[in-house]
Amino acid sequence: MEYSFKKMTDVLNANGFKFSKKFGQNFIVDENIINNIINKSMIDKDTLVIEIGPGAGSLTYKLALNSKNVIAYEIDESLKDILNYNLSGLSNVEIIYGDFLLRDVKKDLEKYEYKKLYVVANLPYYITTPIIVKLIEDELNVDKIVVMVQKEVGDRFKAKPNSKDYSSLSVFLNYYYDVFKIMDVSRNVFMPKPNVDSIVLEFVKKDDMLFVKDKTLFFKLIRDSFKQKRKNIRNNLKGYDLDVINDVLSKYGFDLNARAEQLSIEVFVSIANKLC
Repeated sequence: MEYSFKKMTDVLNANGFKFSKKFGQNFIVDENIINNIINKSMIDKDTLVIEIGPGAGSLTYKLALNSKNVIAYEIDESLKDILNYNLSGLSNVEIIYGDFLLRDVKKDLEKYEYKKLYVVANLPYYITTPIIVKLIEDELNVDKIVVMVQKEVGDRFKAKPNSKDYSSLSVFLNYYYDVFKIMDVSRNVFMPKPNVDSIVLEFVKKDDMLFVKDKTLFFKLIRDSFKQKRKNIRNNLKGYDLDVINDVLSKYGFDLNARAEQLSIEVFVSIANKLC
């Protein structure tokens, strides 16, 4: 596959393809960025890769060359001829057309044998968070996630306590994965050029997740704690047993005047377990 803006334009025009704002389509064209993603992902011939939103197949092509199999989910069926052309000659790629968020992915994986399951993708900006949440909540047992996302969203994903980007989503993700930044990506390597820059993140599954007695309570507690970020724990958690919460907070050097953004995942786990 040839990587250049001219070649991509020629292929898209030859197939009468029009970019869809509805699907948040921005195709990456820079081969150096793609190679860097492949190298950092450390996929090999024991790896089954899930890709969401292959677009014209620029990343898909390299994934297929380096992995055992690739399952790519594409919502835009007008890309069929383009993907068939760009991925011709590859026998280890399956393209599933439809909405990834509605798929029974576990069932899709049943026919494959693999030692490692990775997700590697340039995610559509408008559904980045729902995709990540689905990967976790569907319990697919993904070993590693390497995704390109909008920089602002990526900053929230990897945020730590006492930072402006730290949120309930940061805590939720941190419970399951260690999140690292791989690289920044300029908006200039996409077609069409988006209005924002991107970031590539790596999510590595934790081998020793913290023990939580009741996950439903735990995640509700997190959402409620961040409900109004400018308010403290006392105000955001009025419906909980504040005496119990204050007792836990004091052990970590906090009190009910603390804000959620100050608290680490360990504190939230301790509170949730004490409330059970």
